[in-house]
Amino acid sequence: MLRRWMLPILFLGLGLAAAARQTAQGSPGAAVAPLLLFLLGAVLLSPLMFPKSIGAAEALRRSEADGRPIVYWRPGCRFCLRLRIRLGRHAYRMHWVDIWRDPEGAAAVRAATGGDETVPTVVVAGKPHVNPDPQWVRAQPPS
Repeated sequence: MLRRWMLPILFLGLGLAAAARQTAQGSPGAAVAPLLLFLLGAVLLSPLMFPKSIGAAEALRRSEADGRPIVYWRPGCRFCLRLRIRLGRHAYRMHWVDIWRDPEGAAAVRAATGGDETVPTVVVAGKPHVNPDPQWVRAQPPS
């Protein structure tokens, strides 16, 4: 659980350190900008930016029932964040599996990528696509 939050906590700590430094130098007003910037980075890199993750087995079961794609991801992954942001509201039409929380999800990604845990890996109609273009993913209709 802590591993998922390590990068956001680091960003928050850096923001607090930068703000404390600015305040110590006598510029409390200038401390606000780096604090807000690092806070924004912490939120963007946190699991809060992603739809609620489910287990790989549950995602597979749901995908077979409703035809929606499965997205395997992990917190702190800039490519996962890019996919999530560019999908916008369409992200909630997919089943999201956090491979750091679900060993079955990590195993599914390793099987699809030849042993690596390269994410995002999107499974559409049973076929995996490693780090696909977000526009392509958004265009995929439920099968």
